[in-house]
Amino acid sequence: MDADMHARLGASDEYVEVAVEIFAMLADATRVRVILALQDAGELSVNHLAGLVDKSPAAVSQHLAKLRLARIVATRHEGQRVYYRLENEHASELVADAIHQAEHSLGGIPRHHQVLAGDAE
Repeated sequence: MDADMHARLGASDEYVEVAVEIFAMLADATRVRVILALQDAGELSVNHLAGLVDKSPAAVSQHLAKLRLARIVATRHEGQRVYYRLENEHASELVADAIHQAEHSLGGIPRHHQVLAGDAE
């Protein structure tokens, strides 16, 4: 077994438990859509996010509060307005990988492979 694999399998129980909590946090379509929107835009207000994910500002605010507690998003205040951004790149990478896996699960040639194939031409 190579050193990287051994290190991943030997992750402390604490990290494994937190990883499971992160997956549970991402097991919600609205929160995934919020992460995708923030990945594309960088920083958005609750009202702007609500419009993008087609949910009420109150509902989006509840989801953002959970994501903030999980340290997946961070905030910046400007007057009365609060702007949200991803805390780091890892949540968006997890979501992107999950969507890529979903594309594989649906059969056919996944969209992300079609793009790569088109780049090779």
